Amino acid sequence: MFGMTTEGLVQAAILILIFLGVAFPFHEFAHAWAAYRLGDGTAKMYGRLSLNPAVHFDPLGGLLLAITALSNSGFLLGWAKPTPVNPSNLRDRRNGEVLVALAGPASNVLMAVAGAIAWRILEAVGVIDLTTLEPSGPMFILVSVLHSFVVVNIVLAVFNLIPIPPLDGSAVLFRVVSPATAWQIRPVLAQYGSILLLVIIFAFVLTPLGRGLSQFINGITNLLLGL
Repeated sequence: MFGMTTEGLVQAAILILIFLGVAFPFHEFAHAWAAYRLGDGTAKMYGRLSLNPAVHFDPLGGLLLAITALSNSGFLLGWAKPTPVNPSNLRDRRNGEVLVALAGPASNVLMAVAGAIAWRILEAVGVIDLTTLEPSGPMFILVSVLHSFVVVNIVLAVFNLIPIPPLDGSAVLFRVVSPATAWQIRPVLAQYGSILLLVIIFAFVLTPLGRGLSQFINGITNLLLGL
């Protein structure tokens, strides 16, 4: 598909499964769990306090993820269904919004660390041996899954901290600025945030900024995996 090799198709399939089956659901579950613990049961009422990938699946976001993963372009775009949160129900609304927002990226960091621990254990007992790795077979798939799992979760954690709605970093931005400033910029960013976000994404893809970000992600990945 799209001129991809068998190995490329395996890598794309692994990425799609990690995003849709683990990374996205756990990220959204973390939002729902944090909101519930802080007093808002909206997500639970809608059945989103769950690790079931189906309840977090967004058809358009999933389709775009599959298309971009299979395009072999190195560029991925996709999303899960946003977790419903009613800030008015939070016991500490101003700080609660931030904690609920940060729960998502924190869950991705936690998953990246868990994947790295699994990698290091398997490497220590000799199951993973990069010196004899060939681009096929069960060992290649295992290495691809664990490596991709760590990378995907690091990318999601970093990406979601961008301070632009609808990303989680926007809640941090609205918290650190004064209430008056937040009141002024919130509706503007809410209206134009998605457009601005697309501009930023393409700026990273088409300029040297993307290479810098890629080096940063690879640096964290290599540090976690001991490469």
